[in-house]
Amino acid sequence: MVAASKVPMLKPGEYELWRIRMEQYIQMNDYSLWEVIENGNAPLIKKVVKGFETTIAPLTAEEKVQSRLELKAKSTLLMGIHNEHQLKFNSIKDAKSLLQAIKKRFGGNASTKKTQRNLLKQQYENYTASSSKVLDQTFDRLQKLISQLEIHDEIISQKDVNQEFLRSLSPEWNIHTIVWRNNPKIDTLSLDDLYNNLKIYEPEVKGTSSSITNIQNVAIVSSNSTGSTNGVVNTAHGVTTASTQATAVNSTTIDNLSDVVICAFFASQPNSPQLNNEDL
Repeated sequence: MVAASKVPMLKPGEYELWRIRMEQYIQMNDYSLWEVIENGNAPLIKKVVKGFETTIAPLTAEEKVQSRLELKAKSTLLMGIHNEHQLKFNSIKDAKSLLQAIKKRFGGNASTKKTQRNLLKQQYENYTASSSKVLDQTFDRLQKLISQLEIHDEIISQKDVNQEFLRSLSPEWNIHTIVWRNNPKIDTLSLDDLYNNLKIYEPEVKGTSSSITNIQNVAIVSSNSTGSTNGVVNTAHGVTTASTQATAVNSTTIDNLSDVVICAFFASQPNSPQLNNEDL
């Protein structure tokens, strides 16, 4: 049961990726099984009895071993297919023919492959991480999209991959993405190295996101306090004072944060005008 739960499951439009994963899985567990699937097993001995062709059960020790390998290889492939397709393929006798039938059914023709490639390109170009996603999740998802595109013979340059990764990050990363976009190494740096460099700043970015949330919460509390009646304000005088102080402290943080965001915005513009002291 444990082994069966790890068998790669075939998903729509992912036959090539599934075949690679299935090959790796089977070779890791028993390399001889993949040889049976790829090259076929020894031909079964058949005999005609009363006008009907039947298969003779394996007799020698070697024949029995080959028969067990064939059964195990076929069963492993079937476990990677969802239940709704089991009846279509279960009647196929050998593992090699089974893999060929799966490819014919799910591999797709040139038209479907082109459609899949276009959909993957669209997902890649429009991919944006939400602020709730950590850097690991953004990186892993982008890696998967790139791998799937490569399977469909869509090669993306290292420069484009790095720029896409920076673009897909949430707004909390703006300061760091601007710095890296203008780094001379961005065209040749591997995606793994870029990820590792950004990973260092993740605690800082998470802290900034948390601070913004706290500022918003304080602003809401302060607004509610201002709209209260005079009687409520007098009754909760201590709370109102604390809220006012918190608002005053955090207003400085908001101003500083706004300055940083504004500077980052102008820095990101290709033809942004330079401000003189007279303009400020």
